[in-house]
Amino acid sequence: MQPLEPEDPQSLGAYRLLGRLGAGGMGRVYLARSPGGRTVAVKVVRPELAEDAQFRARFRHEVEIARAVSGAYTAPVVDADTEGRLPWLATAYVLGPPLDEVIEQHGPLPEASVRALGAGLAEALVVIHGAGLVHRDLKPSNVLLAADGPRVIDFGIARAVDGDRMTSTGVVVGSPGFIPPEQAVGEVAGPAGDVFSLGVVLAYAATGRQPFGIGTAASLLYQVVHGTPNLTEVPASLRPLVLACLQKDPAQRPTPQQISEALAPEGAASVLHNWLPGPVSSTIAQHASRILDLDTPAHGTGAATVPQPPMPGEAPTPRTPTTLDRTALEPAAASGARSRRGFLALGAGIAVAAAGGGAVWAYSGKGGKDPVVDPTGLVTNSKGPTPDPVFTTPANGMSPKALWRKQALSLSLQYGVPAMAYGNLMIICGNPLIAHDISTGELKWSTPEVADLSRELVIGHDLLFFRSPEANGDFVGISPVTGKEVWRSNLGGRLTDPKPIAADDKHVYLIATIQDPNATETSKTRTVVAAVDIGTRKMLWQQERDPGAGDWDVSATTDGSYLVYADNNYNVTVREVAHGNQVWTKKVGENAAYRPVLHGDKVVIGGKSMRGYDLKSGAERWSVPAQHKNGFSSPLSSADGVVYGAVVLKGVWAVDAKSGNVLWQRELTDGTGPLQFVRAGDSVYGVSYFQEGGIFAFDAKSGAPRWIYRNSANDGLSEDKGGAGVWTLTAAGKRLLVVHGDLLYALPAV
Repeated sequence: MQPLEPEDPQSLGAYRLLGRLGAGGMGRVYLARSPGGRTVAVKVVRPELAEDAQFRARFRHEVEIARAVSGAYTAPVVDADTEGRLPWLATAYVLGPPLDEVIEQHGPLPEASVRALGAGLAEALVVIHGAGLVHRDLKPSNVLLAADGPRVIDFGIARAVDGDRMTSTGVVVGSPGFIPPEQAVGEVAGPAGDVFSLGVVLAYAATGRQPFGIGTAASLLYQVVHGTPNLTEVPASLRPLVLACLQKDPAQRPTPQQISEALAPEGAASVLHNWLPGPVSSTIAQHASRILDLDTPAHGTGAATVPQPPMPGEAPTPRTPTTLDRTALEPAAASGARSRRGFLALGAGIAVAAAGGGAVWAYSGKGGKDPVVDPTGLVTNSKGPTPDPVFTTPANGMSPKALWRKQALSLSLQYGVPAMAYGNLMIICGNPLIAHDISTGELKWSTPEVADLSRELVIGHDLLFFRSPEANGDFVGISPVTGKEVWRSNLGGRLTDPKPIAADDKHVYLIATIQDPNATETSKTRTVVAAVDIGTRKMLWQQERDPGAGDWDVSATTDGSYLVYADNNYNVTVREVAHGNQVWTKKVGENAAYRPVLHGDKVVIGGKSMRGYDLKSGAERWSVPAQHKNGFSSPLSSADGVVYGAVVLKGVWAVDAKSGNVLWQRELTDGTGPLQFVRAGDSVYGVSYFQEGGIFAFDAKSGAPRWIYRNSANDGLSEDKGGAGVWTLTAAGKRLLVVHGDLLYALPAV
């Protein structure tokens, strides 16, 4: 990105310009931010095109269609001005570098990454073509790599710019070497032309070279029309598909849907966890950090931009870095459906755990490096993607030594709530809420100005959500990077005491009360479950809870399509997130401490038995008895399709979430054994709630014990001055983050 020049505007519409992203056939592209903190790419039309009435009509039409594109792997149009002196449109800014920069810096992508790339791009084309658009300029610079999948940008714009007028003059619009033969000879390319371009992009990603070589535009166009692509370095398993995409005859090319099914039969989301090599993930993290650190710069005149008034529905612009819009968190719903904005999980793996009704989402990095500061959001997907494969375990059965140990600043920790790993920060729930550096243990920030620090740390769209500490019913979001408030909603004054229970990339879900002035005195207060749109800060829907649903003691999870929660009155309830409609509710005989686990089309919950219910019908599909009166303790933890649970005084179970088959069972007669688990590589780490318990490591495949960590005797560090209380555990890259009473530890995950 380049700084703004003196001739550049300071704002367009309500958007403050931050810098130049580049220029293209349509005009210049700027990085900009709305008063409410939304970061966008604003494309401004060239003056000569703006004076063309036919272009304006086409541009207006294409923008209208493009607004309807809301795919998981596209950058959606969020705003536009088609009638101004210089028409412009704003798209959600993707926190990720373009493919060509990644290849130039890191070389070709491995085969698995290319497959995932192709699956995501194919699904993007399905959405684009379904909206009546043809990209016509799909190339590496128009493909951005986010940690949870690729994003196609600038869809539909080339078609709006050239139209009939430009093609009729013999001008070839597009990038030589990437456009299809029909477009190279000046014909209007249809959807099959984008498939040809996709084949070129995949060959380039796999080899670092263009299949039709390099040279002048004329020579490249000739090779595209008449030459044979060089695919010798493309992996053999991918070569037939790429070759099919590069057929000269458009009718002989596969459709995007066929490509998607060939590369990812279960959907692109199934192959996009940990899809990038570690060095590329680090590049994405650095890219995101630079963007988040940006504020409105001084312009060429030396004058700083004057803050704009808020857009309708937006709060005043905060002075601290704010949440960014991207098409990146989302981690994907189990069905593979994603929404317009997603979370950007920059660590390569995510371990999911919960304790005492609280949930933890933690990144695990790749490539042997400690995590870098990750300013982006976290995945609230209880499936959990494949953990980092480079973890190893000691052969001698000795527990590892602590890398550092700190006394917690907070004197009022929420015991039983694991820390949250966010980039290189370890966030610990308490009063004050505190964050420590994962690598050194250094305190990075603390904030006592947070209310309702209950058992949940709920994060979505780069925000930690809490009820406002003020007695006004407001709902606030703080930045996990700084601990400062950057978001606020009063929910229209319609809800009282909102309590967050879960979040995805677009919504935060909460339990609240409403006052009914028309009801009798004894029933004026009712409890509702509601969804708030994070982008607009407005309530999307509210649904009154069923009679007998219990009070606010609710334990919830979401996959972006369904909200699933248990309450303290023994109910499990499933709602669809679009409108809050209740899909089913069922008495399961357990309480809210038994947080549901979502895996594909199954809802798994513990208790006297571990059970798998059909997500859409509520029918019980399988059951694993605990074989003990104590039952499976909360919480269950899920990773790689395996659910881990424990029974006090009995042992540890690993159960296939899809079938309910017991993969292994490890008997433990010690009552201080582990009750909460995280998965990291080839190990499962369990942590006891009891002071004398500790951390237990098991082989993930067999359940064989590996080691137990109980105190600092093996650390070589100073004597513990605390540690009275329960243990909690979080996985973050190559480290295990431990809270034991008021002591904070980092252990190597070995």
